[in-house]
Amino acid sequence: MAATKTRQKGGARSAKVLPLDEIIVGDCIAAMERLPAKSVDLVFADPPYNLQLRGELRRPNESVVNGVVDAWDQYGSFAAYDDFTERWLAAARRVLKDDGALWVIGSYHNIFRVGKALQDLDFWVLNDIVWRKTNPMPNFRGKRFTNAHETLIWAAKSDTSKVTFNYEAMKALNDDLQMRSDWTLPICTGAERLKDEDGRKAHPTQKPEALLYRVLLSTTNPGDVVLDPFFGSGSTGAAAKRMGRKFIGIEREQVYADFALDRIDDVTPLEEPALSITRPKRSEPRVPFGTLVERQLVRPGTMLYSANRRHTAKVRADGTLLTKDATGSIHKIGALVQGAEACNGWTFWHVDTGGDLAPIDVYRQQIRAEMEPAA
Repeated sequence: MAATKTRQKGGARSAKVLPLDEIIVGDCIAAMERLPAKSVDLVFADPPYNLQLRGELRRPNESVVNGVVDAWDQYGSFAAYDDFTERWLAAARRVLKDDGALWVIGSYHNIFRVGKALQDLDFWVLNDIVWRKTNPMPNFRGKRFTNAHETLIWAAKSDTSKVTFNYEAMKALNDDLQMRSDWTLPICTGAERLKDEDGRKAHPTQKPEALLYRVLLSTTNPGDVVLDPFFGSGSTGAAAKRMGRKFIGIEREQVYADFALDRIDDVTPLEEPALSITRPKRSEPRVPFGTLVERQLVRPGTMLYSANRRHTAKVRADGTLLTKDATGSIHKIGALVQGAEACNGWTFWHVDTGGDLAPIDVYRQQIRAEMEPAA
């Protein structure tokens, strides 16, 4: 990946050229308006939460909690925050490809207002994700529930957008169980938390890279362009570089951009085959059962068995199966012997390999492996 560098506000290149793997320092709306329309695959946004804090928050020992008190998180009214939200979302919508998607994260302070603005701008909400924190900050005053989660909204540009969703990869990540919409991950602590020279947090709302890893793994592919208009300490850029994606960061505070720059420069990108993921079955090359017969991986006359050996069928020269009652495809005969409406013959039928049974799909996968382009 090319070296990351910062560019000052007002120094944007031609709108026809994307500033890939760069951090633009400046106003996010103005910066997005300079980018080409329909040029990015994904937007991940962690906008100001407008926390509406009143006074200091102290622990029981009277020490002050290091919360978000920066000017960039403060708005004079809900109307002012809504206006800002609508403008940055509109700018993000313009730069998204038609099949692109947007993620936005927030807390109860702002996420409902952001959700309304999304729908008003005709984004199509796909999921809301609850990030459940394993180690949230306690509620020191004891007057409310401990705020232990944040909400992410995943939205398509329209209801006809063909967004990327790596379902099988997420299922594999979750021990072959469907990935749910509640994600349990720790907040950013320890060595991952960036610190300034005085040992204080470099950014008050740094997100854990594990969160961005899951977002990018699920909804982007290597080489995709990911835009983060509130780049902060660079979690999006670090995850993108590590995972072979391109990023564009926009950050109005030079000090945060500097921290992010140093952080991302230290990231080593993954390489193939580590970068590859589990792909949908439907995207794999079609291999008819007859191809196995032609290649003599399964010879005519071979007896096939169900996994419990209760059902059998004999392979014919044209790739059909023969039972005492009928002939037909591996799927048709598999359904027939079970009295079922449908059957996946690839997983139902097995061959005897010297006392052990192996599904015929093993041979299909062997042929598919041979069809893969050379690295």
